[in-house]
Amino acid sequence: MTELEQDQRDSSAERFLRLVQGKRRGTLKVYLGLAAGVGKTYRMLQEAHDLHTHGVNVLLGYVETHARAGTEAELRDVPLLPRKHVFYKGRALEEMDLEGIEKRRPQVVIIDELAHSNVPGSRHDKRWQDVEFLVQQGISVITAVNVQHLESLHDQVLKITGTDVTERIPDRLLKLADEVVNVDLTVGDLRARLEEGKIYDPAKVPTALANFFQAENLLQLRRLAVREVAQLLGRQVETDAGGAPAVLPARRNDDRLLACINSNRAAATEIIRKTSRLADRFTAAAWYVLYVQTGRETADRIDLAAQRHLLNNLQLATELGAQILRVKDEDVVTAIRRVAAEKNATLLVCGITREKSLWGQLVRRGITNDLLRAVAQDGADLDVYLVTY
Repeated sequence: MTELEQDQRDSSAERFLRLVQGKRRGTLKVYLGLAAGVGKTYRMLQEAHDLHTHGVNVLLGYVETHARAGTEAELRDVPLLPRKHVFYKGRALEEMDLEGIEKRRPQVVIIDELAHSNVPGSRHDKRWQDVEFLVQQGISVITAVNVQHLESLHDQVLKITGTDVTERIPDRLLKLADEVVNVDLTVGDLRARLEEGKIYDPAKVPTALANFFQAENLLQLRRLAVREVAQLLGRQVETDAGGAPAVLPARRNDDRLLACINSNRAAATEIIRKTSRLADRFTAAAWYVLYVQTGRETADRIDLAAQRHLLNNLQLATELGAQILRVKDEDVVTAIRRVAAEKNATLLVCGITREKSLWGQLVRRGITNDLLRAVAQDGADLDVYLVTY
């Protein structure tokens, strides 16, 4: 290691140590990567060593080395908490020992695989909830996750990779983090590491290269990761500067977004995630999710599956930071316009079925098309953003 690299590592450790010492609640630091194999775990372990060298009480709460020699070599010196053995459906599984971390009460704990789903029956369903709990208890956490696990990016990742990522974390966790670091690696270097057997077992490499690890996929995921960290940094700079606009200054700073959904599961989910991303881009604008219930969607007329999907989507919106609005009205367009006026909405986000031609979209009758015509005739200071599905 060069002297410059060592100085940079010392500086990173000292900066995080100042954050730890300056707060009563725990401090949260997240290493964000574009995919497996970029070096997130390795970087966390390096920082753990640096903090340990500075006299900080550091504990390796859960580390997944994936049998990578370089990563396993970094397990030395820093205390490692044994995993908890759990039996589920006749199988012996290993989980992070949350109670053990509580008992040890380190100043800083390293926790890998942030998006992991815990074994049913655990105190929390998800590991990110464990992390949130520890931070609230005054224990600082350094953790890692890949960008494809962010809830609001699910639809984009599905389109890019064709992979339905089932383990996801709410975006608010990154927004609450004191520090988010992008662990970057060029697409060529990452694919080379994969081909050399440094990420997966050699038998899995050809399939990975032909699917998730295609060069174009990785390039787009890399852009998502860079953009995510840049937006987070922009908000931090804006906060530190006392509210000076740092993101999309051409927009007003009083934007209010209104997402309009129905009981269509796929459409509603995509609209909610898209609006969440837009709200972040518009300098953390306030946003709402509106569901207008007509007589055709009362509890005795809508099937149980549709009701469940609707509730799940409303829960998703809440987790992403939206305020939920539910009204009953037979005239959906009128209800949307009324609520938009009441909330002083500046942008409506609506869904529209993907047609083969733009003309087909314009002439097709439907609530969204009627809403577009009504908004255009109103002359109000209200924009419409269409999400095709």
